[in-house]
Amino acid sequence: MARDTDRLAFDVFSRECPSRSTLEHATGRWGSLTLGALHEGSLRFNELRRRVDGVSEKMLSQTLHALERDGLVRREAQPVNPPRVDYELTPLGREVTEKLLGLIRFVEERMDDVLAARTRYDEARGGR
Repeated sequence: MARDTDRLAFDVFSRECPSRSTLEHATGRWGSLTLGALHEGSLRFNELRRRVDGVSEKMLSQTLHALERDGLVRREAQPVNPPRVDYELTPLGREVTEKLLGLIRFVEERMDDVLAARTRYDEARGGR
């Protein structure tokens, strides 16, 4: 029998748990790529947009807002003219990104296996 102290305070598998949206923000396509890009260091918006190839300005802006709200990214407006805004990982964001980069590196290293599996799958179903 589990005691209350043995249970997690949050359960990502529960529809009502706020951890679910944070997981989505960090592991979604644009969130994970944005976090990974910021792991390299502080970037301005347009530098980040160029680094995360294919993201629209609107989607990057929405992604950054969500990651900032979750405490993973810090937005710092510089008091200069023209305005300059830099984005960087918070300590929590850096910790999340370290774990995420492990998965990214693993996937990149195993892409030959993934591509071979896709080919087998497609051939078994009459090609794609």
